[in-house]
Amino acid sequence: MDSAPHPFSLYPFTPEIEQSARELIRLGLQEDLQQRGDVTSNLLIDEQETGSVVIRAREEGRLSGLPLAPLVFEALEARCQISETTPDGSLVEPGQAVATLTGPVRALLTAERTILNFMTHLSGIATLTATYVEKVQGTEAKILDTRKTHPGFRLLEKYAVLCGGGTNHRIGLYDGVMIKDNHLAARRAHHPNEDDGDVIRLVRQVWPELPLTLEVDTLDQLRSMLPAVPDVVLLDNMTLEQLREAVEIRDSLAPQTELEASGGVNLQTVADIAATGVDRISVGALTHSAPAFDLGFDWSV
Repeated sequence: MDSAPHPFSLYPFTPEIEQSARELIRLGLQEDLQQRGDVTSNLLIDEQETGSVVIRAREEGRLSGLPLAPLVFEALEARCQISETTPDGSLVEPGQAVATLTGPVRALLTAERTILNFMTHLSGIATLTATYVEKVQGTEAKILDTRKTHPGFRLLEKYAVLCGGGTNHRIGLYDGVMIKDNHLAARRAHHPNEDDGDVIRLVRQVWPELPLTLEVDTLDQLRSMLPAVPDVVLLDNMTLEQLREAVEIRDSLAPQTELEASGGVNLQTVADIAATGVDRISVGALTHSAPAFDLGFDWSV
C-alpha cells in the first residue's frame, strides 16, 4: 500500500484496493438489483430527471470510503459528478458536508445504500482506529490491525485503518512469517529433534525477504527466542508488569527486535500497555467490532 494517494483520499488507494472494491460493489449491486433493477426508482422517477445530493456527517469522526462512490456509479453506467469533497482520513464534524453528488436521480437513488454501506463501515473503522491512536499519543507505540477482517473486505478494512492513523499488520498468510505455538507443536510432532532455533534458521533460509514474527506467552520463551533476532516478538496476553520486563529483556538481548503486545487490548487498557515501552499494539477490534459511522444523503433535487 505504497502508491500515491487517491484524489479523494489522503492515503494511498492502490490498484489492488480498487480491484477489491469493484468486486464488492458488483456483489452489492447484484444483491440489490438482480434482474429487475431498482423497480421503485425506475417506476416513479423520470429517466431524464437530474438532481444533487450531499453526503453529510452526522457525528464526529474520521472519513473513509469516498473513493468507492465513483466506482459505484461506474458500475451502474451512470454519469454522476462528485464535487466539494472532503478526502478520506479527514476529521469531520456533525453536519459537515463530505461530498456533493450530481447526476440522474435514478442513479443517485439506486446507489445511495451501496455507497452508504461502504462508507459507514469504513468510516467506523477509521474513527475507532483514530480513537486508539489518540490514546497512545506521547508513546512510541503504533496501533496495528490484524487478520480479523470480514471475508472479501480485508484490503478495504486495512485501508480504513490507515485513514484512522493506524498501521497495517501483514495483509495475509503470504506476506509475513508468524510462528505461533501451534506451528511449533505441529512441527515438533514430525521433527522431534529440532529446537526452536532450527525452525527459525529454516525460515530465514527459505524466506529471507519476509518479516519474521515469533509469538511467545512467557518471558522465558522471550529470552530463548531473542538470540535469533526476529523482526518482531508478539507478547501474547501478558500483564503490564510482564510487558515492562519484556522490554528490559529485549533492550538487553536484541534491541533491534520490535515487541508487539496482543490480547486484552481495549480503549481502557491501551494507554497503559503503550506506556510499558512496547513498539506495537495489535487490536482485532479495529476491524471486527467497529460501529458504523453515521452518514446521510441530504437531497436537493
